Amino acid sequence: MKCLRTAVALVFVLTLAGCRAHVVKISLTNTSSQPIKTIIVDYPDATFGKDTLAPGETYFSPIKALDHGPIKVRFTDAQGGNHAYESISLQLGDEGSVNIKLTQTSADTGYDLARLGKKSP
Repeated sequence: MKCLRTAVALVFVLTLAGCRAHVVKISLTNTSSQPIKTIIVDYPDATFGKDTLAPGETYFSPIKALDHGPIKVRFTDAQGGNHAYESISLQLGDEGSVNIKLTQTSADTGYDLARLGKKSP
């Protein structure tokens, strides 16, 4: 009986050792000379946000893509104007990084995803 429990525990541990989370690291960088506020990032099945990004500041958030769809970013510029930007589409199991550079009026995306290869503007 003790051998059976040991064998089951060993199989369980080996199964977990083979599992690995597929994570996409999203970075938001304010490349402008003024703050950007109320940043909301929508991606398949979830959302995260950042209250303010100071000029030159970068914010990182690891996410797990649970479905397919675009990354959508909404933000408010220093004068109170609202802006929306649609980035690349993620798919279930994507892994790598997405770098979104924000200005006062727009955004640009660079990425390094295993599925798509590397693109850095």
